[in-house]
Amino acid sequence: MAIVRTYRRDEDGTLNFREAWFSEYEGEELGQFVVNHGVVGHQSETETAKDVTAAIAAGLLDAFIEQCEADGFKTLTDADQHWVIVQYSLKSAAGTDRDKYLETTAKEYLTGHLAWRGLGTVESSDYAPRKLNIRILSPEPKRAVSAIKTCLREAKLDFTKLSIATAPFDAPENLKLAHPLPSKTPFTLS
Repeated sequence: MAIVRTYRRDEDGTLNFREAWFSEYEGEELGQFVVNHGVVGHQSETETAKDVTAAIAAGLLDAFIEQCEADGFKTLTDADQHWVIVQYSLKSAAGTDRDKYLETTAKEYLTGHLAWRGLGTVESSDYAPRKLNIRILSPEPKRAVSAIKTCLREAKLDFTKLSIATAPFDAPENLKLAHPLPSKTPFTLS
């Protein structure tokens, strides 16, 4: 069962999110149904129903979707989101074992940090000559950039070689540097 993630913008411009998912306990038929919600950019609140069967979870998910629709929450389209690219400068053209560790660790920390704040999802990563790119989709790119800097600083992940850029979903070639400012070099993916 996939995660269902919905958003609603209030009259004052505040973006709120609600999401729900079911995860089975390893090796068991039971699991937990989780509802996570809050203001985008802030630590969310979580409610859990434990020892739930998949059939009951499916009913809970249907009810969750129905309530979200009634409250004006909707699933975002791609056009509603932005790309946020986290880029690390590397010492070698292809990357080293240390860089592979950096990639795995950064993606792990960013996935959790952003998800619990409704700020987006880590979509992919790749290497270009002397660069590691981590691609994130976010409904609030400015808040995501701030959260990414906080997350990577707290995780002690080589903040000195970090650049972050944003672009609209449908124009990823229009990357605009968001960190560090002012720019000393243009931001490119390759």
